[in-house]
Amino acid sequence: MIVIRNEKLRRMMKIAFLFLIPAVIVIGALISEEKSYAPVSLAVTVLALGLFLCGFEQKKIGTRRLVTVAVMVALSVVGRFIPLFKPITALTIITAIYIGGEAGFLVGSLSAVISNFYFGQGPWTPFQMLAWGMIGLLAGLFAKQLKASRIVLVLYGVLSGAAFSVVMDIWTVLWYNEGLVWELYSAAIVAALPHTILYAVSNMIFLMLFAKPFGEKLERVKKKYGI
Repeated sequence: MIVIRNEKLRRMMKIAFLFLIPAVIVIGALISEEKSYAPVSLAVTVLALGLFLCGFEQKKIGTRRLVTVAVMVALSVVGRFIPLFKPITALTIITAIYIGGEAGFLVGSLSAVISNFYFGQGPWTPFQMLAWGMIGLLAGLFAKQLKASRIVLVLYGVLSGAAFSVVMDIWTVLWYNEGLVWELYSAAIVAALPHTILYAVSNMIFLMLFAKPFGEKLERVKKKYGI
């Protein structure tokens, strides 16, 4: 297990990974052949793991944190099989709030690529990884505010549903066009609006019902294992 103890180095590496991940995805979408999305997905997976490792301060605690994250990934993947109600975003947010932004990014990105082995891998996979990952990372940055107010938490879940759709609409335009054209992009947003609303509402419902019990369990795990 790699442990990075220098705080300044960890911060610099985090910034580097956060620049590299979207850069790899956009470049891959613009120049890749139709069947070459797999290397891009693999690269994003490796970079997401690297970002997560930047949060490791102690080997023992890092290993325990990794096990906890693996459980949350498994729950997210299983949850994606629920019809109309996809809790990946909500579980990613909850993970980030209680375990950290890097953990949230990893849960979101890995949940996308792993679940797509059943739902279907494709050039959309890296964009799903980025969208869910960034939702988790931002939730970690604003963890204090999201913990303090249930209204803020639910609002973040609703906005996250909209943000996920917006990112996926970027993929739609880049895939059908050589560049990002505003007319096509706005049309894609309008076409996806019913799905966006449904997704945002499902996030709201899940967070209202399960954020507190999941959070309490994660807090107990943190105290018990010193995460």
